[in-house]
Amino acid sequence: MKFRNLLAATAAVSMAASPAMAQSANADRVAAPAADESQLGGDSGGAGIILAILAAAAIIAGIVIAGGNEDDDAPASP
Repeated sequence: MKFRNLLAATAAVSMAASPAMAQSANADRVAAPAADESQLGGDSGGAGIILAILAAAAIIAGIVIAGGNEDDDAPASP
């Protein structure tokens, strides 16, 4: 019984000390210089508009499919 309490206490102390141990590592991070700029998100030639139209079409198609026919409740056999 005491061994189980000792294990529980050890686990609690190690979980409480983990964030403090992780913070104690003093690592100064410096951004690496970029040689060329990224072309993403710049002048994309209207790709954003096309994506927005496709997203709207997908949403509308989902609504139409979810609505479906009201005759689907009819039994398959007479």
